[in-house]
Amino acid sequence: MDLKLEGKTALVSGSTAGIGLAIARALAQEGATVTVNGRSEVRVRTAIDSIQQTTPTAKLTGIVADLGTKAGTEALFHQLPSVDIVVNNLGFYYPKSFADITDQEWFNSFEVNVLSGIRLSRHYLNQMLECNWGRILFISSDSAIQIPANAIHYGMTKTALLAIARGLAETTARTGVTVNSVLPGPTRSERIEGLLDAMATDKGVDKAEVEKEFFQMVYPNSLLKRLATPEEIAAMTVYLCSPLYLSHKWGDSSGR
Repeated sequence: MDLKLEGKTALVSGSTAGIGLAIARALAQEGATVTVNGRSEVRVRTAIDSIQQTTPTAKLTGIVADLGTKAGTEALFHQLPSVDIVVNNLGFYYPKSFADITDQEWFNSFEVNVLSGIRLSRHYLNQMLECNWGRILFISSDSAIQIPANAIHYGMTKTALLAIARGLAETTARTGVTVNSVLPGPTRSERIEGLLDAMATDKGVDKAEVEKEFFQMVYPNSLLKRLATPEEIAAMTVYLCSPLYLSHKWGDSSGR
């Protein structure tokens, strides 16, 4: 299916692995010119090479910048002054007991997972409105709704993304700019794969058995009953980036 993204420019924050990489790859496959972002030259170059192996015609650029900091974000703005699509994917997760989460860890979680998306959206939104076309996506999580007891600081940031996206969507109502959130459930990633491998080794069982037990114990209400793939999340995200989604001629691009 042609999602009409040929000629569009896109930035995917934190796109050297996992969901971010899958989104960058899918956007490139649809003809968009994609900026891949990460904190190291090696990771960014590896991600670009990976996309080009599957999509030789991909139009890609790479920007090495820590978007979890104000300085890193400003450095990116100098290199990428305008863009049609922003996918706020950058984020990190680690479990920790609520009583042990320090003030600095709360601040760090907010700056990386939330403020990075605020800074990018604030910078690019006005130009999108001037052009009467643009897409801003926030990759949230089902943890925004079902707050994990062992990572409340992470759940807090993902809930915050819902509030920001909804508020921004209200400001873009009846324009060609849309703002949306995507809420993935547990998704296969480097971190999850490593965790499953370690658990399987400790228990002396197959990794598939550990995954099955994970859903029985932690996500008993899951309808999928398995880890989603980054490609499945990317497919939904890229559709929301498409001009086919809520074209402004229909009179409502509020993200509702």
